[in-house]
Amino acid sequence: MHTADGGSQAMARQQRLAAQLADMIPGVATIRVSLNDPRQSWPHSHAIAKDATGQIIDLNRTTAKVAARWILRVWPALDWSRAHTFDLAAATLTRSDFAAGRGR
Repeated sequence: MHTADGGSQAMARQQRLAAQLADMIPGVATIRVSLNDPRQSWPHSHAIAKDATGQIIDLNRTTAKVAARWILRVWPALDWSRAHTFDLAAATLTRSDFAAGRGR
C-alpha cells in the first residue's frame, strides 16, 4: 500500500544514501553498480566510483562492495543484470546505458 508521503520518504532515503557514500568516498560524484563483476564468473556486486571530472576513484574491495550493496538495497526491484549509475549530487539512479547516452 502506498502512502501520500511514500515518494518523499524514498527521496529522503536516496539523499541519505548519497550523503553516506560521499562521506565514505571523498570526492565521489557517481557510482556505477552492477552484478557483473568482471573478476567473478557468477553474479557479484560491483561498483566503480568516479569524481566530477569522470576520473575513476580507486576503491578497496570492501568499500566497493559496501557501496554496491547499499545502492542495491535502496532499489531492490531493479534489473541489476544491467549496470546503473547513482548520481550523488542529484541522489538519482539511472540505467548506465541511458546515462552514457547523455554524455556521462
